[in-house]
Amino acid sequence: MSIFAIFLSLSLLIYFAYRGVSVLVLAPLLAIVAVVLSGDSSQTMGIYTEVFMQGLGGFAVKYFPLFILGAIFGKLMEDSGYAYSIARNIVDKLGDKHALLAVVLACSILTYGGVSAFVVTFAIYPIAAALFKQTNIPKRLIPGAICIGALTLTMTALPGSPAIHNVIPMPYFETDAFAAPGLGIIASIVMLGGGMLWMNRQTRIASANNEGYGNHTLNEKEPHSGIDIPNFWLALSPILIVIIGNYAFSKIIIPLWNNSYLADEKFGGVTLSSVIGIWAIILSLFLACIFVIASSFKRIDSVAESLNKGATGSLLPIFNTASEVGYGSVIATLAGFAIIKQSLMGISPGNPLISEAIMINVLAGITGSASGGLGIALEIMGASYMQLAEQYNIDPELMHRIASLASGGLDSLPHNGAIITMLTICGLTHRESYKDIFATAVVIPLIALTLVIILGTVFGSFLREKLMSIP
Repeated sequence: MSIFAIFLSLSLLIYFAYRGVSVLVLAPLLAIVAVVLSGDSSQTMGIYTEVFMQGLGGFAVKYFPLFILGAIFGKLMEDSGYAYSIARNIVDKLGDKHALLAVVLACSILTYGGVSAFVVTFAIYPIAAALFKQTNIPKRLIPGAICIGALTLTMTALPGSPAIHNVIPMPYFETDAFAAPGLGIIASIVMLGGGMLWMNRQTRIASANNEGYGNHTLNEKEPHSGIDIPNFWLALSPILIVIIGNYAFSKIIIPLWNNSYLADEKFGGVTLSSVIGIWAIILSLFLACIFVIASSFKRIDSVAESLNKGATGSLLPIFNTASEVGYGSVIATLAGFAIIKQSLMGISPGNPLISEAIMINVLAGITGSASGGLGIALEIMGASYMQLAEQYNIDPELMHRIASLASGGLDSLPHNGAIITMLTICGLTHRESYKDIFATAVVIPLIALTLVIILGTVFGSFLREKLMSIP
């Protein structure tokens, strides 16, 4: 009955999330439904306040600085015109012949620098629409191109990415954002190369069928006038600050500090390795925000308003994700989950990489959220996976990279909030564009994940040492 309660609760979560009901409402309500149907109705209030809220609060406390700094940075990049400048210049340099690649690279640079996928979509869409119309490429292909750049390699694969999906595994595996860089680069190549092969093929098919941009009226924006666009290299500087700063802080600067005080009880007795990755990204994003404000103070209409809107905009994403983590904390207490957990752990005895990949991908698909599924899985199983890594002599960096990659696959099913928002911004429907989204953001990332698991498993410690020793 407990197993039935879990699957019913998860099914209802998928259905109502797809119907547009807020996860802030769904997560606690359906967690309680699972508890009641499992026969633990007398524990309802205790479960809500001491399990659900503790799980929610723990996640929010740990990652709130990253969410708020990331949102503020994205808003500053948007309001300063820097995001538009980067996108416009890349498109202009590559030209009409490489319209798809230009959109992909512009999205990749912005998201790798810490700009959220939502901000990137807003910045890129008008440029992509004008470019695709000019080159007679179907508008329906825009979301697929944006997905390659914003929801694949820079989200889960490229080493050093400040994306939350690359940050969440850090404290569980005591790693930093550059975990398993060689394998991450291989996965990135597969995602970028595979995505471009698919999109170029779709373009050729459309051309052969004499399908042009199409007659669209929904959300067709006037292109930017092109007047007073910030200098490209100035606009790119904050992105470089995030990337270079992240590496410098995590690999060079922070290790030189006196961090012995962390062993004190008031700091939780943590080790430097469990916090260094998060610290590095916090400091890098902070410096990048300061740079944008200082370098474009006159260009931004109101710095205070940008800061306020960025801060406010961070609240819904973090509490959505934290609510899903709280939901997972409740599910983990049910008797049925012990059976499910044992089954998942037994999928591939001796190779926890496969179990980890399946669990995270399934949970990401169920919740429609890469960060939500990743947060739930590691909150429930993070300590167990770290223990298994030590038991089977698997490098924690490899566990980190697999966890991050696994969050970006089934998460992009039709009920994913980012997908729905992207289609809304582009003025398109699932029927028009989801096939390309599915190929670029679900199928190809799953292929990349499988390849990394094979490389990490079959070739053993020798290959892992070589691939993960790349600076």
